[in-house]
Amino acid sequence: MYLRLVIIAGLLSGLQMILFIQLFVLDSWKVIASLLLINFITLTITSGWLKQASVDEQEENNEHLASYDPTLKIANETLPILRGGLTEQSAHKTAEIIQKIADVPAVAVTNKEQVLSYLGAGCEMHQPGDKILTEATKEVIKSGQHKVVQTAKQLNCPVENCDCPLAAAVIVPLKNKGEVVGTLKLYQTQDGQLPPHTIRLAIGIGQLLSMQIELSELDRQTQLLTMAKLDALHAQINPHFFFNTLNTIIMYSRTNPDRARRLLIRLAEFFRQTLKRHGHFITLREELECVNTYLVLEKARFGDKLQIIEEVDESLMNYKLPVLSIQPLIENAVKHGVTPKVGTGAVKVTARKEINELVLSVVDDGVGIPADKLQQVLQPGVGSGNGVGMSNVHERIKTLFGEDYGLKIVSYPDQGTSIEMRIPLLINEEETVERGGLNYYEAESAHR
Repeated sequence: MYLRLVIIAGLLSGLQMILFIQLFVLDSWKVIASLLLINFITLTITSGWLKQASVDEQEENNEHLASYDPTLKIANETLPILRGGLTEQSAHKTAEIIQKIADVPAVAVTNKEQVLSYLGAGCEMHQPGDKILTEATKEVIKSGQHKVVQTAKQLNCPVENCDCPLAAAVIVPLKNKGEVVGTLKLYQTQDGQLPPHTIRLAIGIGQLLSMQIELSELDRQTQLLTMAKLDALHAQINPHFFFNTLNTIIMYSRTNPDRARRLLIRLAEFFRQTLKRHGHFITLREELECVNTYLVLEKARFGDKLQIIEEVDESLMNYKLPVLSIQPLIENAVKHGVTPKVGTGAVKVTARKEINELVLSVVDDGVGIPADKLQQVLQPGVGSGNGVGMSNVHERIKTLFGEDYGLKIVSYPDQGTSIEMRIPLLINEEETVERGGLNYYEAESAHR
């Protein structure tokens, strides 16, 4: 368009220059009149071309806007639907949204083998669950490139005596990490070529849906990795506690076999309580039962040297918390706080509710933690024995609830240590625990 304007303007300018040179040869008034006429013609033609160029450009912009605007609306509405991946249910809801917003006669969504959803005009034989039969769709799945089908014959409907009103279609691939996982098809019932903005719309929707499918897969992988990490951290605790307790029982087996037998029964009870649990959460009541079983074993070892104080409101007993989150903290207080202390020592366990959080604390009046080691206590793998237990609890809480949560430790030499744990209030396993946008219970369900 603009190239034509430049060429015409150049020709008219050249004609003006020729007439100007003739000024000294021809009658000056005739030349001036000719120049005025040429200028008028130039302005008229240029104005007309510019006006037409403006109209053409506006129409082109309108076509682009017509394709981009519905694409963004569709992306916004389908984002939560495709979070669970490309399934028959999510495909059906997605097709409904696309047909409503894009205003096309028919929409189909497939995976690599079968139709997941088909809505709108068309043969009733095109049902979800049917195998993909059209060659055009198979070609898109194989090539990974979109395909425009401009005639009903090219649609190649395999149903005999089918009177589908479908006349044309654009088929685009749906991809996950570059691999085709399905297709999206927008149909037209009118004869003739598909409008360019419909093709652009289909391509744009396909790219956005592909991105959402890939994000859903990344989300699923993150959930599985999170659960694997939690299982690994959880598994660290049981053997750790088992061997510590077993050493105590071995000691009694030499001096007091009957007591060793009773302690073995207690140990079996502890693991029975642990193994019967499902998931990674238990009630505060159940956790304290495990704590009490542990303390019976520890009291057998330390006798009157160890005093336990428990201040927990009965109304908090049904709130949920991660499995074995208090016991390692008490074990740390006993072994590293009370045991090295001369004389008796006390460990105090408290639980309280603050707004929307459950606050648990374990305080001992032991020897304390040296300042140079305090910052390292919660680092994974630092220390031995109970040091692993504390970092384990800290990592599990952060993994479940986010970086804003975890353990807070305050300690002073020869005065003791206070360990505080804050977690969101959870009353049942149907509640949602958001961890940076990750639904923990969805992750647990995916892991089972």
